Amino acid sequence: MESLDRRRTGPEQEEGFGVQSRRATDLGMVPNLRRSNSSLCKSRRLLCPFSSEKQENLSSWIPENIKKKECVYFVESSKLSDAGKVVCACGYTHEQHLEVAVKPHTFQGKEWDPKKHVHEMPTDAFGDIVFTGLSQKVGKYVRVSQDTPSNVIYQLMTQHWGLDVPNLLISVTGGAKNFNMKLRLKSIFRRGLVKVAQTTGAWIITGGSHTGVMKQVGEAVRDFSLSSSCKEGEVITIGVATWGTIHNREGLIHPMGGFPAEYTLDEDGQGNLTCLDSNHSHFILVDDGTHGQYGVEIPLRTNLEKFISEQTKERGGVAIKIPIVCVVLEGGPGTLHTIYNAITNGTPCVIVEGSGRVADVIAQVAALPVSEITISLIQQKLSVFFQEMFETFTENQIVEWTKKIQDIVRKRQLLTVFREGKDGQQDVDVAILQALLKEMYRVSLCRSGCPGTHSVDQAGLELRNPPASASQVLGLKAASRSQDHFGHENWDHQLKLAVAWNRVDIARSEIFTDEWQWKDLHPMMTAALISNKPEFVRLFLENGVRLKEFVTWDTLLCLYENLEPSCLFHSKLQKVLAEEHERLTYAPATPRLHMHHVAQVLRELLGDSTQLLYPRPRYTDRPRLSLPMPHIKLNVQGVSLRSLYKRSTGHVTFTIDPVRDLLIWAVIQNHRELAGIIWAQSQDCIAAALACSKILKELSKEEEDTDSSEEMLALADEFEHRAIGVFTECYRKDEERAQKLLVRVSEAWGKTTCLQLALEAKDMKFVSHGGIQAFLTKVWWGHLCVDNSLWRIILCMLAFPLLFTGLISFREKRLQALCRPGRVRAFFNAPVVIFHLNILSYFAFLCLFAYVLMVDFQPSPSWLFYDPDGCGLMKMASLYFSDFWNKLDVGAILLFIVGLTCRLVPATLYPGRIILSLDFIMFCLRLMHIFTISKTLGPKIIIVKRMMKDVFFFLFLLAVWVVSFGVAKQAILIHNESRVDWIFRGVVYHSYLTIFGQIPTYIDGVNFSMDQCSPNGTDPYKPKCPESDWTGQTPAFPEWLTVTLLCLYLLFTNILLLNLLIAMFNYTFQEVQEHTDQIWKFQRHDLIEEYHGRPPAPPPFILLSHLQLLIKRVVLKIPAERHKQLKNKLEKNEETALLSWELYLKENYLQNQQYQHKQRPEQKIQDIMDTMVDLLDMDRVKRSGSTEQRLASLEEQVTQMTRALHWIVTTLKDSGFGSGAGALTLAPQRAFDEPDAELSLRKKVEEQGDAYHVSARHLLYPNARIMRFPVPNEKVPWEYPFTPSMAEFLIYDPPFYTAEKKDVTLTDPVGDMAEPLSKINYNAVDGPTDRRSFHGTYVVQCGFPLNPMGRTGLRGRGSLSWFGPNHTLQPVVTRWKRNQGGAICRKSVRKMLEVLVMKLPHSEHWALPGGSREPGEMLPRKLKRVLRQEFWVAFETLLMQGTEVYKGYMDDPRNTDNAWIETVAVSIHFRDQNDTELRRLEENLHTHEPKESTRGLKLSTEWQVVDRRIPLYANHKSILQKVASLFGAHF
Repeated sequence: MESLDRRRTGPEQEEGFGVQSRRATDLGMVPNLRRSNSSLCKSRRLLCPFSSEKQENLSSWIPENIKKKECVYFVESSKLSDAGKVVCACGYTHEQHLEVAVKPHTFQGKEWDPKKHVHEMPTDAFGDIVFTGLSQKVGKYVRVSQDTPSNVIYQLMTQHWGLDVPNLLISVTGGAKNFNMKLRLKSIFRRGLVKVAQTTGAWIITGGSHTGVMKQVGEAVRDFSLSSSCKEGEVITIGVATWGTIHNREGLIHPMGGFPAEYTLDEDGQGNLTCLDSNHSHFILVDDGTHGQYGVEIPLRTNLEKFISEQTKERGGVAIKIPIVCVVLEGGPGTLHTIYNAITNGTPCVIVEGSGRVADVIAQVAALPVSEITISLIQQKLSVFFQEMFETFTENQIVEWTKKIQDIVRKRQLLTVFREGKDGQQDVDVAILQALLKEMYRVSLCRSGCPGTHSVDQAGLELRNPPASASQVLGLKAASRSQDHFGHENWDHQLKLAVAWNRVDIARSEIFTDEWQWKDLHPMMTAALISNKPEFVRLFLENGVRLKEFVTWDTLLCLYENLEPSCLFHSKLQKVLAEEHERLTYAPATPRLHMHHVAQVLRELLGDSTQLLYPRPRYTDRPRLSLPMPHIKLNVQGVSLRSLYKRSTGHVTFTIDPVRDLLIWAVIQNHRELAGIIWAQSQDCIAAALACSKILKELSKEEEDTDSSEEMLALADEFEHRAIGVFTECYRKDEERAQKLLVRVSEAWGKTTCLQLALEAKDMKFVSHGGIQAFLTKVWWGHLCVDNSLWRIILCMLAFPLLFTGLISFREKRLQALCRPGRVRAFFNAPVVIFHLNILSYFAFLCLFAYVLMVDFQPSPSWLFYDPDGCGLMKMASLYFSDFWNKLDVGAILLFIVGLTCRLVPATLYPGRIILSLDFIMFCLRLMHIFTISKTLGPKIIIVKRMMKDVFFFLFLLAVWVVSFGVAKQAILIHNESRVDWIFRGVVYHSYLTIFGQIPTYIDGVNFSMDQCSPNGTDPYKPKCPESDWTGQTPAFPEWLTVTLLCLYLLFTNILLLNLLIAMFNYTFQEVQEHTDQIWKFQRHDLIEEYHGRPPAPPPFILLSHLQLLIKRVVLKIPAERHKQLKNKLEKNEETALLSWELYLKENYLQNQQYQHKQRPEQKIQDIMDTMVDLLDMDRVKRSGSTEQRLASLEEQVTQMTRALHWIVTTLKDSGFGSGAGALTLAPQRAFDEPDAELSLRKKVEEQGDAYHVSARHLLYPNARIMRFPVPNEKVPWEYPFTPSMAEFLIYDPPFYTAEKKDVTLTDPVGDMAEPLSKINYNAVDGPTDRRSFHGTYVVQCGFPLNPMGRTGLRGRGSLSWFGPNHTLQPVVTRWKRNQGGAICRKSVRKMLEVLVMKLPHSEHWALPGGSREPGEMLPRKLKRVLRQEFWVAFETLLMQGTEVYKGYMDDPRNTDNAWIETVAVSIHFRDQNDTELRRLEENLHTHEPKESTRGLKLSTEWQVVDRRIPLYANHKSILQKVASLFGAHF
C-alpha cells in the first residue's frame, strides 16, 4: 500500500493537488483577507517589477517568515548524479552542501535522517523572475520550506505580491508527461479554462513545470494574453513545484531577492529534472532539502488550497467562501489518487473526456451504477487506455483502481464529465461552473437544516446517497420544484457564486427558472451594482426586484460609501467632507458621509438652477438615517408618488426617486451599461437623460484621465440622443403635451425643467430639435399668430389703432373679437413686438448719438438718458456677466459716463468727444446681438465670432515676424534713435504697413533725400536720417541686405501667413457651418427668454415701467407676482397622467431602438448563425429522441417476450417438465412488472447506495492515519465454506489496527496476541457484554470474528470497544410539526414530523441522540449528556413503551473485519403538542447553540423537520425513513 505522503521518483509523475482529509490541523487566519487592490496595481502587476521601497520591505519580510531546507549532514549514497559524481542521501553533491555539512561533528557515525539532518534556514530565492529570451513579462517566485504554514504563503500572495483575493480556485491536475490531445478538444479546453478564470477572477493552480498538463495551461494563458487587450485583466496562474526537481534553479538564488532573476528554459539539457513554465505568473517552489525527489509539493499544495477554500471574500455586501474545483486532464495512478482525495473531501471534479488515460477511464464508467463497475470492467478499460503501461499493472493495483473508481462514481454529484459536443456541452467553462453549482446544491442541503430550525454551518457534510441520476443535478431543475427553505438556501448560495463569477448566462440557464419565485434579491442587487455587473442588474429587475422597495436611505449610503477610489465624484465627496471637518473645529474626526454631502456635489454639477436633491439631516450629530424621518416627504416618480421626507422648516420639498438615485450613482462612475439599464426604468426619462448629460459634461471638464474624459463625453452624447429620441416620439404623438414636458417643473430633479437642463448642459442637438424650436417660436410670438407678416407688426407698432381692424391675427379665440381692449395688451406684451420696439428705439438712439458727435457737439449737453440693456432687470451679477453682450453693454455705459464727464469739463471737451466716438463703435457692435434673432444673419454672426478667435492666434504668429523684421530694419538703417514714438513707428507701424504694400522709403536708397529726414533726430515731425557717408548725401547702409530682408519678410507674411489665415478662416467656416444652425437655435433661446421677461415699453420709456414697479413695491406694498418664466407647475393629477404618457412613449422608443439594432447587417448575420446552431441542435435532439423511442419500443418488446417465456417455463415446471439439472432459470418476474424496470432498479440501487456496506470500506479510517485494503463491491462477501475457493481473493491482506482506549476495563484487549482473545466467548453473552448478533451466528476464524456483511479492508477492532458486534441504541424522538395556529403541517398530503437530533463537538454531522451504552445501562452515554439526570428514569419508561423500528447492522466507517456496530432503533412519538412527557423532555434538555457547543465541547440539540434532505449521517437517515413510514409521514 502507498502511504498518503508517498513521493514519486521520476519526472513522469502526475500533476495533482492531493486534497487532505478534514482532520488536518486548522491554520491561523490571515488578517485583512478582504483587502483588494486598485485596478491600476492590478493591471500593472506583471508588467513592472517591484519598486525599490517594496523590494526593501520584501527583502526583510520574506527571510523572517519564509524558510528553506538545507541538508546539514553528508552521507554518501550508493547512487551517482547524472554527471557521475558522488552524492549524499539527499541527492546533492559535496559542492552543493554547506561547509558544516561536509565536516560534521554533531552527527558523526549516524545514519542520514531527513527529520534530524535537514534544517530550516532563511530562504535565499525570491523576487521577480524573467525568462531569458522569451517575453518580458515579469513573474514572482519564492522558495519555501515544505513545512511553511499556508497562512504565511497566502499573506505573501495577497499582501506582498498584490494578488486580489480570488472568487474561485481552479486546481488543474493530470499527466506530467507530454501527451497529445485532439486539436479541437485542446482549443476548447484552453478557451474554456481561461474564460472561466478571467471572467470569475479565479486563480489557476498547477505544478508549474513546462510539461504535460501544466504546459497546456501555460499555453492557454499565453494565447489569451496575446489575443486580449490590457483592459481585460490578467489570468493568475500559480505554479507549485518541487525546488529540488527544477533545472537551472541556481539562477534563482539571490539572498537579498532577485529583482529580477533571470531563468533559462532549457528542455534539451534538463535530464530527469523539469523546467519552469514561462507562461505562469507566480511560482511557489517547495523545498525539503533533497534533490530529484518528485511529489514534495503535494502536501503543501493540499494544505494551501484547503486554506484558501476556507477563506471568505466579501464583495458588495455579499460574503462567500472561496470555492475550489479540480480539473482533470489525462493522468495516471497519481492523478487517480488526487481525484479520490478530492472527491472524498467534497471537492467537485471536472473530468475532460478524450484527454486520455485516467480521465477517459472515469468518464467511461461515470454513468454506470456502482454495482456494474467491476474489476473485470476496469481491467478492460485499463487495457484500452493504458496500452503500454497495462502490462506493468499488478493485481493489487487493479483492485485498488476499481475500489477508488467505485468510490468516485458513488459520489457522482461531485463529478462532472465534459464531453465535447455531447449533452449540450460546448465549453469547459460551463462544465466547471456547473460542477461548482452542483457542489453548492449538495452543500446547501447540508447547511440549510430544515425549515424552522437554526442554520448550521456544515460545509463538510457528506451526502452518501446521491440523487437518482446525474441529469437531475446537471440540470439543477429538480430542486427548483421545492418551494421551501431548502430550495431557497440552495439557489441563494448558487446565485452568490454566479454573481461573484459574473456569469449571467449560468444564472439564467441554471438558477432563474420559471419554477422558482425569488423573494429577496436585494443583497444580490447591491453586490451587482457595486461590482458593476449590469447584466445581473437587468436579470434581477426581470425577476421581481422593485426599485421602489430596494432603494432605501441606507442602501444609497452603502452605495456611495463603496464608490471606487479612482472615481472623480469620490474625490469631490472627500473634499466636501474635509471642508466640513474644517468648519466643525470641535469635531474629533472626519464626519461620516451623509446624503446632503452628495447633494452638495450634485448641485455643483447640475448648476444653481436646481435645488438640493437630498436634505441636510435635522440633527448633525446623527451618524445616518436608518429610517425615514417623520418630517420628511417622499415623492417617487410621478406615478404612485409617496412621501419619504420633507423638511419641517422652510418650503423646500425634497423628493427621492429610486430610479433617479440609482441613475445618478451609476452615471457619476461612468458605468455606461448600468446607467442605460437603470434609465430604461425611469419615468421622468427626458429630464433624467438631460441631467445625466449635464453631470457627465461637468465631470469630464475636471477628469484628468483623457480616456475617461472622452468616455464621459461619449456617454453624455448618448444620453442627449436618448432625450431627443423620447421627445421625438412624444412630439409625433401630441405636440402640445410634448411642449408641456419641456417646461414642466420636475420635482425629482430639483424643481427645474427639461428645457433648463438642456440649456445648462449645452445640449445643442436637443435644443435645436424642431419641436423645441416650434415651442420657442410660439413663445416669441406670444398671443399672436406666427403667420403675421413683419410689416404688419411694424405698422401696428407705429399706429396701434390698426389692431382693431383685423390686420393682426391672434391665436386665442377670446382675442379674435376686434373690439376687445385686451388685443392691445396682448400685442405689446408679445416678445416679438417688444424686440422690434427696442430695435426702433435703439436705432433712434444711435442716429441721435451720431448726430451729436458729428454735427452738434456742444459743451453743455442735452440731458437724455438711455439704458441699452434694460438695467431694471433683476439679474444676479454672476449670471449677468456670464454673457459677453452684457459685458459689452456695461463697458459701453461706463465709457459713455467717462466721455460725458470729460465733456462737462471745458478743458477735456475734445478728449470727451474722442471717448464718446469710441463708445459709439461699441454701441454699434451691440447691433450684432440684436440681429442674432435673424435666421439669415444669426448663423453668419456666429461664424464671425469663431473667426475672431482665429485672428487672435494669427496675430501672435504675425507679431513674431513683424517685430523681428522691424527691429532688424530699424537697427540697420537708424543709428541710436532715442524717440520712443519713432521707434514704435519704425519697428511696428512701418513693418505692419509693409504687408499691405507701403514699402519703407529708405529701404533700398533709391528715394534717399536729406530733406525728408532729420540728421540728428531733432525734428519731431521727421524721422531720423539713415546711415550715410561723410558727406551726408549718400546712404552708407548695405542695401543688398535690407532688400533681401524685405523680400523674405514679404514672402513669409504676404504669402505664407496671410494664406494661412485664409485657410484657417476656411476651415473654421466649414467646421462651424455644419453646426451653425444648431448653435443659432441654441442661442436663440437666450434672446427669446430675455424679451419674454422684459417690460413692453422701450427705452427711454422703460423708466416709467421701473417707476411703476417701485411705487407698487415700496409705496403701495403690493406683493410681487410670480415673474413670467418658461416654467409650468402642473397639478398632481395632470403631472401623473403626463408622466405616464411619457413612460409609454419611452417604451416605444426603446422598442424601436431594439428593432433598429436587429436590422443592422452584422446583427442579422449573428441571428442567422444562432438560428442555424439552434436548428442543428434541435435536429440532433430529434434524432436522438427518435433513437430513444426505438430503443424503448425494443425494450418493451423484450420485456413482453421475457414475461411470456417466464409463463411458459413456470407452466412446464408445474406440469413436471424441466425438474432436472439443466432446468432453465430466468430472472424474477417482479423485475419486469413495472415500467422502466431497469431504470427503476438502477435508481433504487443508487438511492440505497450499494447492496454492501459502503462507509465501512472508506480507504482512510477515521481519526487515524490508516489506509484500508481496497475492497471492490464484488469482493465484499466472504466465501463460504472456507475452502480453496477463497483463492478468488488471495491478495486480500488488510492491515491490522486497534486503537488503545483509556478505560481498559470497558474494552477488549488490543488483539495483537491470540492468548487474550481466546478468553472471549463469541456468539453469547460474555459477562456484561452481549456478543450475540442480530443476524445470527457469525463466523470466528483464528480467534477473530468475521463481519457478517463482508470484508472492510481492515482487521482488528479499530476504534470500537469490542470485537464482534458493538450494540448501540438509537432513540428516535418525534412529534408532529405544527404551525402557529397549532394545526399539523402537511406536505404532499402527508403530515410532517419533527425529530430531536444532536450535534457532537467538532463534528460536521447531526445525529440521533443515541449510541453505545455502558454495561448494565439502558440509556446511551450521549443521551445522558443532553438530559438532566432527574429525567433518566422517565425516559427509560418512554423507551420501553416505544416501538422498535429497526434492529440490525449499521454501516459505520468505524467497522472492521472483526468489529462492527449493530443497533436497535426505538421510536418515541408524541402525538399531542400538550403532552406532559413532551414538556418534561423539553424542560430537561441541556440546550446549547451549535457554535457555543463547539467552543464549550458540549452537545447541542435541535428539533428538525423530517425530510430526505435532513443533514444526518446516512445510516441514521435510513432509520428516520423507517419511522416516517411507520406514521405515514412525509419524508
